[in-house]
Amino acid sequence: MKIGTSPPPRRSSAAAVAVVVASGLLALPAVAPPGGTAPETVPVAAEAGHTATVFYHTGTRNWSEYNLHWAPDGGQWTAVPGEAMEAACTDWVKKTVDLGGASGLQATFNDGSGTWDNNGGRNYDLGTGNITVRDGAVAHSDPCAGAEPDPGEGDGEGSTATVYYSTAALGWSTANIHYRPDGGTWTEPPGAGMEAACAGWWKHTADLGGAGSMKAAFNNGNGVWDNNNGTDYTIAAGVATVENRTVTQDAADPCAEEEPDTQAPTAPEGVTASADGTSVVVSWEPSTDDRGVTGYQVTRTGGTKGTAVTDVRSTVFSDTDLEERTAYAYTVRAVDAAGNLSAPSAEAGATTGEEPPAPARGRPLGTDPRKDPIYFVLTARFNDGDSSNNRGGNQHERSGNAANDDPMFRGDFKGLIDRLDYIKGLGFSAVWVTPVVLNRSDYDYHGYHGWDFYRVDPRLESAGASYQDLINAAHAKGMKIYQDVVYNHSSRWGAKGLFTPTVYGVRDSQWSWYYDEPNEGFEYDGLTVDPKSGKAHYNGDLWSTAEPAGNTCLNWGEPTGARSPEGYTVYNCQWPSPTSGMFPRALYHDCWIGNWEGEDSRSCWIHEDLADFDTESAAVQNHLIGAYNKYIDMGVDGFRVDTAVHIPRTTWNRRFLPAIQERVTQRFGAEAARNFFVFGEVAAFVNDKWNRGSVNHSAQFYTWKERKEYSADDAEAALEMYEWEQARGPAGQPASDNAFLHGNDYHAPDHSRFSGMNVIDMRMHMNFGDARNAFHNGKDSDDSYNDATYNVVYVDSHDYGPNKSGDRYTGGTDAWAENMSLMWTFRGIPTLYYGSEIEFRKGAKIDCGPTCPLDTTGRAYFGDHLAGSVTASDFSEVVSATGAVAETLDKPLVRHVQRLNLIRRAVPALQTGQYSTEGVSGEMAFKRRYTSGSTDSFALVTVTHGATYTGIPNGTYTDAVTGETRQVTDGRLAVDAPGKGNLRVHVLNGTGKIGADGPYLK
Repeated sequence: MKIGTSPPPRRSSAAAVAVVVASGLLALPAVAPPGGTAPETVPVAAEAGHTATVFYHTGTRNWSEYNLHWAPDGGQWTAVPGEAMEAACTDWVKKTVDLGGASGLQATFNDGSGTWDNNGGRNYDLGTGNITVRDGAVAHSDPCAGAEPDPGEGDGEGSTATVYYSTAALGWSTANIHYRPDGGTWTEPPGAGMEAACAGWWKHTADLGGAGSMKAAFNNGNGVWDNNNGTDYTIAAGVATVENRTVTQDAADPCAEEEPDTQAPTAPEGVTASADGTSVVVSWEPSTDDRGVTGYQVTRTGGTKGTAVTDVRSTVFSDTDLEERTAYAYTVRAVDAAGNLSAPSAEAGATTGEEPPAPARGRPLGTDPRKDPIYFVLTARFNDGDSSNNRGGNQHERSGNAANDDPMFRGDFKGLIDRLDYIKGLGFSAVWVTPVVLNRSDYDYHGYHGWDFYRVDPRLESAGASYQDLINAAHAKGMKIYQDVVYNHSSRWGAKGLFTPTVYGVRDSQWSWYYDEPNEGFEYDGLTVDPKSGKAHYNGDLWSTAEPAGNTCLNWGEPTGARSPEGYTVYNCQWPSPTSGMFPRALYHDCWIGNWEGEDSRSCWIHEDLADFDTESAAVQNHLIGAYNKYIDMGVDGFRVDTAVHIPRTTWNRRFLPAIQERVTQRFGAEAARNFFVFGEVAAFVNDKWNRGSVNHSAQFYTWKERKEYSADDAEAALEMYEWEQARGPAGQPASDNAFLHGNDYHAPDHSRFSGMNVIDMRMHMNFGDARNAFHNGKDSDDSYNDATYNVVYVDSHDYGPNKSGDRYTGGTDAWAENMSLMWTFRGIPTLYYGSEIEFRKGAKIDCGPTCPLDTTGRAYFGDHLAGSVTASDFSEVVSATGAVAETLDKPLVRHVQRLNLIRRAVPALQTGQYSTEGVSGEMAFKRRYTSGSTDSFALVTVTHGATYTGIPNGTYTDAVTGETRQVTDGRLAVDAPGKGNLRVHVLNGTGKIGADGPYLK
């Protein structure tokens, strides 16, 4: 483009420095170039004689002459317009200047007629040696070294290699190729400058002489190298591309003009519409396109509001808030990236019913989730607000629960609503609840064996205390609701509306207690009373002594040779199995998991009760997206994703995560979508950074977008991604500094490559047997997450304690206090499993299924400790409490967590700040800062042990724990050890002591 008239150079010694940073996906280290020297001596600094050869790119200018107007560092400027530059090679001019004793120069460029390029008024700050200036970017290279030969130069005895190198994932503003023909010598580092070929691609043709191939590496001219992880690239004569460390020989020109896309996608097929009250769910099969479908347009007609057209990216659309008892018709068109629209689909219609009587829908609070500590409850085990919905189930006696008068379904939403003030009084502003969908079994009280994903389990609801009532009540108190969701599997009963299996069962003396007598036309959901028996049976529709029509299950009804624990005969097709043919391959996977760190962990069943969805099936995707849209519409604030690692990242990134963002944006706006908190369970039960070296099965892997395109088919894409990422391994994964300070400074994080899924910090969880181990293991992994400040951090949960223990944490009260002090001040979001504030059921086995009383486990009923009344005026502030809950609130760890929440809430750096241990000595010590607008919060933290901080900003620091004030004048602060479980939080310009002394914080 034509550069307009600009002022002459700004003659200041404070000219800005243009820095080229490779912050891309490959996270390339500054390694030594092949055949060259170590990074610290790569010739990108001063050369002998202190000269600088400045190359200036002319490709975007039409100047008749080019002048370099310059001044050596500390010296005088040349007279205007400066010194003429000479032609160097195509699109480049150059000038070599003598700097004398200076180690760099200030420079600007002009056309001799008043048109200047002075770097936007900042001047260019250049060093020595070969320097390129191209469109405002500065790098160290010679763009004319080994310039591309004339056409035909490769004829005869010589040969050439034309190399296209992709920097799309790197962010480089220039590229050099450093190479050695077979039998020849290496070019001088940094090698030959490559020319820009097209967006994201650089090109160079190398003369190989008589050689048939060459070794090569690439760099950005500023010391950042890509040498193929130390092995260099082997590139043969001819044309080759190098992209994401993959060499493709005899490649097509990646910069060749692409033919315009004029072909429209196929029209969507299989469009269906079904009404539920005043909502309609529309779904369809994916369309195809020669270059890929990017979305769909859904057109609705009917009603009094006229035609409506909605853009969606998934293959399911939920249309809500429609008119009652009204017929609507829907057609769908597919669209591609070029904007080509398919023909409309066949029309599908549905008639709405009556507006369901329900409370007003909620709206997510939409604030930064890092500000909200999380309290995690098993809803059915937390607090019983309505005993009429309690259910013991057919295992009530056998499990021993009856003897304790402790039905499995005991707690409910009413009980949770009644004790929101208890949770708020602890200081928590987010509540994570277990799955709310209807589980057909009468033992799956925890909610992870879903059957009807579109229905809230009535055993959790009461009059005036529905799930919507809970969401609304929490929001009224400024508290969020995070809903546990399951995309990976249904239950042994299948999934209502998708598939329900038929099993073999004989209602004889052995099995009559288990198999209910069928009642044709009655829907068995585990809840509704069967008029035939007068009981709420749950599996009569599964029972069939005779082989059903269309049976696909192998060896129907034949004895397996096995016996149940009671000694009963077990028959084929009596129990769910992926290999029996009982579940259709179009909807469910058909294998047992073999390798937990292998690809089959994402495409096989992990337990007989967890029928593994084929999540790469469009029908399954539609079913789940439609279901969870319902809960988004209710106003939940986020999803905790169960078994996230058992679904390929490509499926999350292509289907489920975009669908969540799309729905929240559509209902509540972009800001609410940005803060809708999705955190996945990517279970990795090891203490190393990458889960046994398998990147696909490591938590941080799921926080990133895909780095390349894969097949349009989701199942093929999943395998391609698995193999491609496994081949690159841990060293080839992206890195991020989003969690880290730059020195003492906060910087704006780069979330452009964020997938949309945050994760539970499994590495810290596994190491919380000792807080120090958790701290050092946690920060060791933080450069491999997209942003570790969003990690959910807990000690134990409903599944495991540290080190994959099957027991609730039993490290002792002092150790619990120390763990909490670390969690509430270190990066991430502190999360507490219900009852841990009083060491509830410490040492108890967390889960034993129906083989023992729940009262003896880590999932015991907690409501007895909450009896009485409690009122909170604010977070961590209880104004009144009576009965057992008053005693609970007086426990030492309760008082500890209350004050931790007060301190964290008052110091922004502890909520959303980045951290660093640079210049910090101590066992668990760090500094944190958050800067935004008028907020600048800087804190020095040490847990249990003493610490020394050097190189910190001078000023007045106040400890939020003791109120002690320290004046720093030399950038150094030493802090004595506060003791086990205690901590010190010295805040720059802090407001003083926060809260009152307690058993640990004092």
